[in-house]
Amino acid sequence: MRLIPLAIAALCWAGAARAEGERAGDFDYYVMSLSWSAAWCALEGDSRHDPQCDEGRGLTFVLHGLWPQHETGWPSFCRTGERDPTRAETAAMADIMGGAGLAFYEWKKHGRCSGLSASDYYRTARKAYGRVKVPDFFADVSDPLEVPASVIEDAFLEANPGLARDEITITCADGLIQEARICLTTDLEFRRCGTDVIRDCRLKDAVLEAVR
Repeated sequence: MRLIPLAIAALCWAGAARAEGERAGDFDYYVMSLSWSAAWCALEGDSRHDPQCDEGRGLTFVLHGLWPQHETGWPSFCRTGERDPTRAETAAMADIMGGAGLAFYEWKKHGRCSGLSASDYYRTARKAYGRVKVPDFFADVSDPLEVPASVIEDAFLEANPGLARDEITITCADGLIQEARICLTTDLEFRRCGTDVIRDCRLKDAVLEAVR
């Protein structure tokens, strides 16, 4: 009989996580997602012939997004009176996001939920990205490496002395190191991630794709 309430609770949790159209500005903290560019290319970008994946770009961890987050679950596609960003504003984010298309999508899905204007959201995202040092040696990954995901996390912790282990999580997809997700207060200070965010990849032989 206990299975029924457990199943209902699981469905309620999933519904909260996938809720859409909430009121802008109602959230608890940010999750900053840094994507390993070569992994995104292998999983999605190559099939789209995305310029982010061109050889010689030299991209390592790029900003995937700055996501408003509840202690459990997250808002998305929120209602806001703020105007959408101009093409120039999204294009200006390409240097840290790999492309303007992603910048616009992230505004639509997550930025509107921040309660900020588009320009302020992008400014905040850039500031958050600058808050974290990406370890220099990642730029030297010229061949695919099999490495425990925990080693990637350790590298970030060593490069960012104020960052604690429960404030960052490394994700994998299809056996590849995918993202480093770092939790920040609304003032962009490091903070503990919620239980639904801390889902570290446990692979001992995850592949870190070579930098392109």
